[in-house]
Order: sequence, then C-alpha cells, then structure tokens
Amino acid sequence: MKKKMLGWMLVAFAFTAKAEDKVTVTATLKTVTIYRSGAEMNHIASATLKPGNNELIIDNISNKIDINSIQVKAPAAVTIMGVEFSNNYLVSTEKTPRIKMLEDSIETVRNKISRIDLAISNTGKLIDVLNANRDIKGAQTGLSVAELMKLMDYYKAKLNELQDDLLQQNARKEKEQELISKLQSQLREEQNKNVATSGRLILQLSVATAGKFDFNISYIAQNAFWTPYYDIRVESTDRPLKVVQKAKINQSTGIDWKQVKLSLSTSMPNQWGDAPILTQWFLGYINPVVVMDKKLSAPSAMNSISGWKEESAVGAASSIRVRGSATIQKDIKPLYVVNGNIMDANDAAKIDPSSIKNIEVLKDEAAMALYGSRATNGAILITLKSGLEDYVSVADNTMDVTFDISIPFDVPTNGKEQTATIQSLEVPANYKHYSVPKLDKDAYLLAQVKGWEKLNLLPGNANIIFEGTYVGKSFIDPNSVQDTLNLTLGRDKRIAIKRDKLIDYSSVKFLGSNKLQKFTYEITVKNNKNEATKVLLKDQFPTSTNKEIEVELLDAGGAEINKDLGVLNWQLQLAANETRKVRFTYSVKYPKDRTVNL
Repeated sequence: MKKKMLGWMLVAFAFTAKAEDKVTVTATLKTVTIYRSGAEMNHIASATLKPGNNELIIDNISNKIDINSIQVKAPAAVTIMGVEFSNNYLVSTEKTPRIKMLEDSIETVRNKISRIDLAISNTGKLIDVLNANRDIKGAQTGLSVAELMKLMDYYKAKLNELQDDLLQQNARKEKEQELISKLQSQLREEQNKNVATSGRLILQLSVATAGKFDFNISYIAQNAFWTPYYDIRVESTDRPLKVVQKAKINQSTGIDWKQVKLSLSTSMPNQWGDAPILTQWFLGYINPVVVMDKKLSAPSAMNSISGWKEESAVGAASSIRVRGSATIQKDIKPLYVVNGNIMDANDAAKIDPSSIKNIEVLKDEAAMALYGSRATNGAILITLKSGLEDYVSVADNTMDVTFDISIPFDVPTNGKEQTATIQSLEVPANYKHYSVPKLDKDAYLLAQVKGWEKLNLLPGNANIIFEGTYVGKSFIDPNSVQDTLNLTLGRDKRIAIKRDKLIDYSSVKFLGSNKLQKFTYEITVKNNKNEATKVLLKDQFPTSTNKEIEVELLDAGGAEINKDLGVLNWQLQLAANETRKVRFTYSVKYPKDRTVNL
C-alpha cells in the first residue's frame, strides 16, 4: 500500500514539475513593416526561466501567418530546440470602449421602448373602458337632451385625446426602433474584427542559467496590405505641380496595432525569387477537345536634422543643442521664436526634438533686424513639423523603397482603410493642352514631368485638384519606358475645338473601275483664356495594307506626319483669345464594286 501511494506521489510530482516548466507570456508588438501584400510584424517578449528544459508559450501574435517566415532571436544562454505555431481559441476578448458605449446605448433605447409599450398598453385599455361604458348612460331613463349632448361631447373629446396620445406613442416607438437598428448595425461593424482566435508560439528551450530573458519574434502576417494613391494639386500653370502621395493601410491580423512604429515597403515578400529559365520547346499535334476539357476542369481560380541633435529618447526629459550658438553669451538667453511666435526659453527647451523640422540661429545685427532689441543676444528660429509627411523618411534600397514613419500609429484590426500621408513633392512640369477632336471635342490639360523615375512613385489612382477645385480622377502609371510622364489634369472648357468635314473640298470621282474619294477636314481651335497656351492637336488619315486600296495624303496642313500610324500632330501656340484653323486633305482610291470602311 505504501509503495502504491509512493508511486502516485511520484506521478503527481512529475506532472507538477512538467506543468511548472511551462511558462506563458504575452508578446508586445513594437514595429510593423507593411508590404503591398502582407506585413512583417516584430514583437518582444520577456520570460523568467529556470535552468534546463523549458516550454515557453508566447501569446498575442497574429492568428494567420506564414509559418516559414517565423524568426525567433534568443539570448546566448538560451538554445531554441523547437518552434511550433498554433491558434488559441480560448481568447477572452476585452470589449473596447466603443463597443461598451454602443451596448449601453442599445440597452437604454430598449428600456425606452419598453416604457413606450407600457404607455401604449395603458392607453389602449382606457379606450376599451371608454368604449365599453358609452352605452350605459344611454340606457338610463330620464336622461335629458342637454345631458345627452354633454355626455357625447365628453366622449368625443376624451376619445380624441386618447387616440392622439396613442399615435404619438407609436411614432416615438418607431423612431426608437430605427435608432436601435442603426446602433445594432454599428455594433456588428465594430465586432467584425479578426479577434475570435489568437496566435501563439510554443518554444522548446534549453536554458543554461536561470534569469529573465528577452525574445524577439518576427513573422509575415498575411491579412495586411497598403495601397498608394495621390492628390495632384495645380495652383496655376506657371507653378510646379504638387504631388501628395498617400497610403491606404488595411489590416485584419487579429491584433490591434497600438502605438506601433510603421514602415511602408514597396516590395512583395511572397513573390517567387527564382529567375525564369527557358527549356526546349517541342512542337506537336494537339487535340482541341482534350485542351477544352482541361480548361473546363481547371480550378477557377522615416534622422537627425542639420542644426540639432537629440539628447535623449522621445518622451524622456530632453534638451536641444543648437550648432552655431556657442558664441551667444551663456549667462543671457537668446530669443526663441517657434513657428514665428516668440516663446519662453524654458518652454522652448521642453519641445520634443523629434517634432522639430529645422533650427536656424541668427546673431547680432541679423537677429535685431527682425526682432529689434529683444534679440540683442541673438535669436533661435525653430520650425516644427506640421503634417505627417514631415515625420516620414524615404529609404531607396536595392530592391525596394521604404517609407519610415517616426511617430507611433494606431491601426485597428477591423479591415477598414486608414489613410496616411507619406510624402509631398513639388515637381517641375510642362503644361500643355491636348485634343483629339475626332474622338473627343474637349481639350485636356496635361502635365508633362521629366525625371519622374526619381520620385519613387507607384501605380495608383489620383485625385486632381486644379486651382483649389476638385476636377476629377486620373491614374498614375510609372511603369513606363518613356522619358516623360504625362498626367491628365482634366478637361478645360475654355479651349473650344470644332472639327468639320468641308463638303466643298471633298469629292467623289470614278476612274475606270476605281472610285476616288477626297476628304477635307478643318479643325478650329479658340483660346478663350486671358493667357497664352500651348495645344497639342492630333488627327489622322487612314492607312492601307491592301494594294487595291490606295491612300494619299494631299495636304497635311503644316502638321508633323507619322506615316506608319497615319497620325498628324500640330503644336499650336495660341495667344489669349486667339482663333486658329488647320486643314488637311487625303484621298482614297479603291475598286468601285467594293465597299471600304470610310
């Protein structure tokens, strides 16, 4: 009996020891690099381990990851013997303040509806009582006509009062039901997050010495991406083009990104890295039926800034050291000017260095010229960062371009787009109007940008804002081999264009078995603007690959000719309110018994 008890004690001790070897910790998300498809998430986790074998469970990682991308870095005293990924379905999801607020609002509205229902019920009962007793007095004898009329007036007034109250209560109930429906829809949207499960890593470790160790975990999460889009702003055609590049960030990784440092990369980590190799190509006969069967069965498928440097970490007590300020007397403080406003020296010293865009030191006469006797000991001009783009640094790497955002970001795991401005560029551009009146009678304003390949642009939609007014959308396609990038800035109705076929200069003749047709077109362009403008005008004449159909350009009207394509180009320089006409003529000869698509 003693041996049996001893055996059970040993088994219990073994299980207890094994359970104590398991350590569960929560990972903290620090940085995220978002790719065009997927995101590299970097966590840190700390655990206190004892010597020997340990099993470490790290919670709070994404629930959908590329297992092959998992990397775990451990201190030298810890040897990682195995890594296993799994999902934790026993997640106690903490309700967000937004969800709690919505649930409280729904409960409040439900209570209102209950009270309205009670009021409706009581009013209905009163109406029933009134209806049940309306004939009692009428059955009594000795009731005078005056008393009967008084009774009828009372009944009519009371019934109208109760029915009006009933209508008001039903209207109130309908409004509250509409409100509760909207609240429930908003609640469902807030709850539509990928937080039903949580990812976890199980590490088998061999620990040399006891202590507290930090683990760095990184992996590629699949449910995250960013999409570029642009705002193209044109103040006037004599000023540079302003391109504001933005990013739409979307993530449903199962983890809310709270106060995380983000980087946006233009690369695609899941692309295959093997270069293609040609193999020998053998020709042979094919069976079209077999090919069709196969097709049918296939499955459808961001630095220190010049003039200052940081002395401490962000958030800690910090100070600013300004280059060139050594000659300013130390016992008398200079004048501090922050964004054009004079600021006390103590307050200026509390500015977070990471929020400073530029610092300029003015001495002696230069400072006094601007700020008078207050700047006798010099002035320090501080310019703060204004927009998010001031916190973004661009790194042009060998394989990709990375936009690093230096301030922490919050991105919830709800699959909703969140917008971030990543860079704002002023680009020299050549503006001209472009028209093809054969296809479209309107003239389009184009911006021609040279050296565009240095702008690190990506394909994306663009909003066009011309002279402060939104005029429409365009598309930026930097995947071009052209030296010039053409951006369409919208239609300009102040350039009037008309294309007419001149009947008096067009004719039809029969030459033996052939038919000769001559066509003359006139294009009128009027500049209704108060400034000169350039217009690129295009039209065409037909071309033929059939020897029986002969095409001859009789008059190009001074256009540049592309004979291969049959395209005519006119580069017009129009003064303000000037009208210009161009005319071209071509002929087509073909057999008279045939029909040609003229």
